[in-house]
Amino acid sequence: MKEPGPDHPIAITPNPHRIRVVLGGVIVAETTRALTLKEAGLSPVQYIPREDAEWDLFEKTNHTTHCPYKGDASYYSLTAGGVEQTNAAWSYETPFPAVAAIKDYLAFYPNKVDAIEEFKD
Repeated sequence: MKEPGPDHPIAITPNPHRIRVVLGGVIVAETTRALTLKEAGLSPVQYIPREDAEWDLFEKTNHTTHCPYKGDASYYSLTAGGVEQTNAAWSYETPFPAVAAIKDYLAFYPNKVDAIEEFKD
């Protein structure tokens, strides 16, 4: 386990805006309680509470990955509006302490959904 620091910063902040994830023209997740994770030089990622996702559209897969800063990620395929995307979402079910805030949250690959929309009401 590596700790975030000056050489690899990770910041997690509440996002006050509405975040909507769409696949096949169907809203698969929508929340006003997202967390924005900014990691080193990577693009920011919106993490959405699992309870704000349409779970009947998700199916857990056997795919996993390991991040030395966040822990082991589990993956989910999505089927909505006649579109199926394998491993479109991921979740850190037991994240490392430095990123514990993302436990019970989901993130989505932008290229595997129609849109990840942010509404700045």
